[in-house]
Amino acid sequence: SEDILQKSFDKISQIESLLSINKSGTEIDKLNENAGIKKIKLSDTSYKIIKRAVKYSHLSDGGYDISVGPLVKLWSIGLPEAKVPTQKEIDEVIKLVDYNNIELNDSTQEVYLKKKGMILDLGSIAKGYAADEVASLLKKEGVTRAIVNLGGNIYAVGSKNDNEDWNVGIQNPFSDRGEVVGTIHISNKSIVTSGIYERFIEKDGKKYHHILNPKTGYPFETEIAGVSIISKESIDCDALSTLVFTKGLDEGFSIDKTWVEKKLKKRSIKTDNGFDLKG
Repeated sequence: SEDILQKSFDKISQIESLLSINKSGTEIDKLNENAGIKKIKLSDTSYKIIKRAVKYSHLSDGGYDISVGPLVKLWSIGLPEAKVPTQKEIDEVIKLVDYNNIELNDSTQEVYLKKKGMILDLGSIAKGYAADEVASLLKKEGVTRAIVNLGGNIYAVGSKNDNEDWNVGIQNPFSDRGEVVGTIHISNKSIVTSGIYERFIEKDGKKYHHILNPKTGYPFETEIAGVSIISKESIDCDALSTLVFTKGLDEGFSIDKTWVEKKLKKRSIKTDNGFDLKG
């Protein structure tokens, strides 16, 4: 019904009003403005997402880093002001990128960014959270079959019909939109794709995609054009699709439950709230 659809759009708007760095007055905007100044108490939603993203930052050894905001703002790929920055500009802002400078306080739900000028960017995980929330809302409203499509983030609620799962196409990264390299059959799961073909800028015949390396300040140089992850939670798909992309082809294929457990143990990270990579 129109009522349920409206509730879904309202839920997405509510999440954007908390987490967007491209809108003034959001919780994340307030947190970034107070970097190096004071701790900020956050809502359950914002704190939960930041905590999950920090875990993935640790898990990736910083290849995936939610404090990459200063670099994202500098390049602005996907926005009208997009540009290829100078090495001097990159050297200046890359000093602000380090997830180890994010302090979390679970008891008060406060977050503190240690360096003035730090910017958290939740673009690699917030859309997944939004897809999960919309799917949950639909189920509570009694919807048994639905597709949530947030552009690169798909959540299949239920199955297409009693005898058939939903059929999701994977975009061919080297062809026009609509041409697929293959299809995945899913129900009550999410599939998220991260790739180099959607957002990029071009200068002097060279393309620069939007997935930036926090350690170099430039887009990742990799043989991977796209990564698709399937999971019961879209928030994990979202973060993992970026994380796997950053690891390159060889290590990317080696990421499984054992790989995750070894990383978590090495970095003394508790395994609560996520990282169930079975299947």
